[in-house]
Amino acid sequence: MGENVSFWESLVTGHPVCPEWKQEAEGSIYHLASVLFVLGCMGGSGFFGLLYVYAFFALSFLCTCIWAWLDVCAADVFSWNFILLMICIAQIIHLAYQLRSVTFDKEFQDVYSAVFQPLGISLTVFRKIISYCNAEVVTLEREHCYAVQGKTPIDKLSMLVSGRIRVTVDGEFLHYIFPLQFLDSPEWDSLRPSEEGLFQVTLTAETKCRYITWRRKKLYLLFAKHRFISRLFSVLIRGDIADKLYALNEKVFVDSGFRFDIRLPNYYHMALPQPSNMATPTIRVQDFSTRRKAAKRP
Repeated sequence: MGENVSFWESLVTGHPVCPEWKQEAEGSIYHLASVLFVLGCMGGSGFFGLLYVYAFFALSFLCTCIWAWLDVCAADVFSWNFILLMICIAQIIHLAYQLRSVTFDKEFQDVYSAVFQPLGISLTVFRKIISYCNAEVVTLEREHCYAVQGKTPIDKLSMLVSGRIRVTVDGEFLHYIFPLQFLDSPEWDSLRPSEEGLFQVTLTAETKCRYITWRRKKLYLLFAKHRFISRLFSVLIRGDIADKLYALNEKVFVDSGFRFDIRLPNYYHMALPQPSNMATPTIRVQDFSTRRKAAKRP
């Protein structure tokens, strides 16, 4: 214990006190290094934030090296700052390589800029969503079907990038799907991961379309590994379903006056309980364009 006390005493109080402080200030290079270091401490997070931090730190340590070499003439001060400078340069090269490797096709970049970036999703997370699930961009020619009612299995999730998709059931028009909307969000949400099913609607391209598609099983594997991505897609898909419900419920109704969503019948049955002896209500689709034309006639 006495040795420890003597050690701390020699470290704190035993060190000789400066007999006289220097009156002149250090050179401008030293003060520039301090300013650059302070600016580097103000960096943010993410790739660009780290690039900002390490770039200013590298400039600060470079100025300190110059100051130690020319003014102080201290080999140890120069050596330590030179080592720190090399570490910062290595980090900048590493970050620049990672940024360069995170490049996508135009369709992926458009989707990221319009959908994922406003939600604060980084490029690295988006790269996981694209690469892990082997997402691909598919072209759908005009009047070709993405899904056929009662025949096409629900085994993927797709987002429209360009063009317009027409949704019909038994030949009756329901609504359109526009760019940056999911093609099959209601079908995706209606099934559990272990369940399988078929489309209850037909999706036909009205124009030449391009869409991004993910395989259903691989997406679920990704969700199991990254809960954040699972919650992200849950929000996106349910928001997309809400948009489709709004578009669809303006046109589809039953005789009793209740709105009916043909793509999500479970919601309808929960909202409209019926006695067992009541006949099945007739589903009708309002054709607003025909009604408007009839109203204009004298």
